[in-house]
Amino acid sequence: MHKLATEFVARGADLELVGIRKEYPGFTAIENLDLHIPAGEFFALLGPSGCGKTTTLRLVAGLDEPTSGKILIGGKDITATKPHERPVNTVFQSYALFPHMSVLENVAFGLKQRKIAEPMPKAQAALDLVELGHLALRKPQQLSGGQQQRVALARALVNRPSLLLLDEPLGALDLKLRRQMQIELKAIQMEVGLTFLHVTHDQEEAMDMADTVAVMNKGRIEQMGAPEKLYDRPKTVFVSKFLGQSNLFVGEVVESGIESVSINVSGNKISVPKARAENQNGTIAIGVRPEKAMFHEQEPQRSSEVNLIGPGEIIDIRFTGVSNQYLIEIPAIGNVTVFAQNIGKSPVVELGAKVWVSWKVEHSFGLADLPANTHTESISVV
Repeated sequence: MHKLATEFVARGADLELVGIRKEYPGFTAIENLDLHIPAGEFFALLGPSGCGKTTTLRLVAGLDEPTSGKILIGGKDITATKPHERPVNTVFQSYALFPHMSVLENVAFGLKQRKIAEPMPKAQAALDLVELGHLALRKPQQLSGGQQQRVALARALVNRPSLLLLDEPLGALDLKLRRQMQIELKAIQMEVGLTFLHVTHDQEEAMDMADTVAVMNKGRIEQMGAPEKLYDRPKTVFVSKFLGQSNLFVGEVVESGIESVSINVSGNKISVPKARAENQNGTIAIGVRPEKAMFHEQEPQRSSEVNLIGPGEIIDIRFTGVSNQYLIEIPAIGNVTVFAQNIGKSPVVELGAKVWVSWKVEHSFGLADLPANTHTESISVV
């Protein structure tokens, strides 16, 4: 641990939202939200614009008031507490640094306003923590975007909050710098032990940094859990499409065995383990991630452990660096996407090639709902 990190350690507190509802004239932004974030956890609230994630953050910060419900930090009800009296600090995308002040003065500003003793040494320690102590006397405009972001973080950490709120803090950075800052931000969070609530629409950012991710949609949490679990087994159409890409197939259940459930998709049997299926009767949707599927130029031997569909035709090939992405049109089923990792042995194929697509049954997942635009017995969503 950084020798100066001890100044900021073990200050985290748990956050609990109980029955939170936020109404505006004409619409409801948040519907009866219950959420518990343990102390010291890096928690990401992930979702598209308008889903309610920023409203949730503003309610916790005290910038908005809930229509109903309670907000507790460390077990204390702070629902009616004024923003400046809450043990919370926020880091915004815009940073909002004072251009006429030095970096050190920016970090010390809040301490001086609250008449905290020895503000400058405390501000210097916070800058050292984010590895910017040597730039203390510079003005914000003399720093890079990533450095300004770290100054904003130091300014929040110096107040020793129990909870740090991050509102799209890396959104203004370019891709390379954003990835670098993801690593640094997570490392700082682990050092200081604070509770982080990170609001973002960036799926990769949420999965890279958070201990727990909550996917939010239309004012409610659709699914919550460890990033790898959410990705491996999404439970709704929205989560399967928002957190990465998915191929989805819809059909009537035609077979239900001891371990798996199978549907008929235009004459093709597609199976999912019962332990990974939200529904097991009637019409259901079964999905698979593109990187879990593969294609074959010759029809493989059929097996109960493998789903096989086709033949189809490759209609698009895209090189993305780490993989080739193939779009395969299969008659009566639709388009299916397959990712082939670039390990120097990518399949030698070309547009128009005839192929079959397969994946292990154990990699299938069954959803709790159906795609909204289902008009036939099968549909593939990419």
